[in-house]
Amino acid sequence: MSRSRLHLSFPEPLVGRPVIYEAANRFGVVPNIRRANVEASSGWVILELTGEQQAIDEAVSWFSEVGVVVNRMEGDVLES
Repeated sequence: MSRSRLHLSFPEPLVGRPVIYEAANRFGVVPNIRRANVEASSGWVILELTGEQQAIDEAVSWFSEVGVVVNRMEGDVLES
């Protein structure tokens, strides 16, 4: 299992969409919201995703495809 920490930024059209839930269901990753700030016009989330590395990579790509700005944070943790 792998774990990645991400900073996600949401533009106004995506603020009301449950993209983290969608990614968890679609890719079988486990989300852990570490910190967030969501307002009517924008939002950001620091998110840990745990799962198979390929599933995490696919979820990250999908976030970008739907319009979320994704930045991987330093210090990703790999577990054996």
